[in-house]
Amino acid sequence: MIKTKGINHIALVCRDMEETVKFYTEVLQMPLFKTVELPGGGQHFFFDCGGGIAVAFFWWADGPPAAPGIASVKSFPYDAKTAVGSMNHLAFDMEESELEAALDRLEEAGVEHTHAVINHDDSKMGMSRDLHEGVFVRSVYFTDPNGVMLEFAATTKEFGPNDIAHKPATAADRVEPA
Repeated sequence: MIKTKGINHIALVCRDMEETVKFYTEVLQMPLFKTVELPGGGQHFFFDCGGGIAVAFFWWADGPPAAPGIASVKSFPYDAKTAVGSMNHLAFDMEESELEAALDRLEEAGVEHTHAVINHDDSKMGMSRDLHEGVFVRSVYFTDPNGVMLEFAATTKEFGPNDIAHKPATAADRVEPA
């Protein structure tokens, strides 16, 4: 039996390691705790995002360029689809009481963000301006210098059997993008 204890780290790719280090250490205040030089001219750096979990970045001198709308979100929430096999976004767990301070910190640092806490619920739109009993996560979305969409997320309720209410879609349900 395989028993995991949670996420150890997520590995992303950056275009500029120095800029990435500055953003994650200074803006998000996540300590850089390990750096690795890779054979063939690359780097792999690790940041502590809390709870024993790390966010890691690769950098390669000859890495492929960014592909917004394919490998990363083009514009949240208006054009948030990404390709099969891509990472859509990375959510950092946060206490609900910390969300407003996080918004203020992003604003101070000049980081583009959602400018308000988004209340995720089970409505047709999937979100509400108002905080109500049906809200299950409150979030702030923003991007890092590499175009990686990030989220500060605060879960506001415990989930139960009634929260699994949808039949999973299949590959046969796909349609070609316009």
